[in-house]
Amino acid sequence: MGVSKSSETAIGMSLSVAFVMTISSTVSFIIDKFILVPLHLENLRTIIFILIIAALVQFVEMVIEKTLPQLYAGLGIYLPLITTNCAVLGVALLNVQYKYTFLEMLVFSFGTAAGFGLALVLFSLLRERIEHSTVPKYFKGMPIVFIMAGILSLAFMGFSGMVK
Repeated sequence: MGVSKSSETAIGMSLSVAFVMTISSTVSFIIDKFILVPLHLENLRTIIFILIIAALVQFVEMVIEKTLPQLYAGLGIYLPLITTNCAVLGVALLNVQYKYTFLEMLVFSFGTAAGFGLALVLFSLLRERIEHSTVPKYFKGMPIVFIMAGILSLAFMGFSGMVK
């Protein structure tokens, strides 16, 4: 909700999440396959994966701060919160759980990030459009945003079950 006020920040956040999700899944896959599994340390997966994600988020934050200061200001506190995004950790854990090959892991990670980005950008575009629409007084602000989020989620639910 915080970064979806403008399409610029939504695109920036989408690209940041895509980078972090894809790279952290790749690094997690390699560390799991070549270190954790051979040493029988599978119980440390979650902790190690969180550390990898946190390090990558810090790297992305530093790069955006130096190269795109306006985007960094627009994202504000929400950029470090990528670390706590359950989708990023979930993708890394699902790659291990489903025993994906390296190529399958890359496609799954990037595809998930692309889906997240699509939803975020669509939501931001809808929010920008609704800012210029006539909304009843009691629905202005967050109430209409939550109604819109519910309708958008219903639209995405229409895609469930299309691929088996």
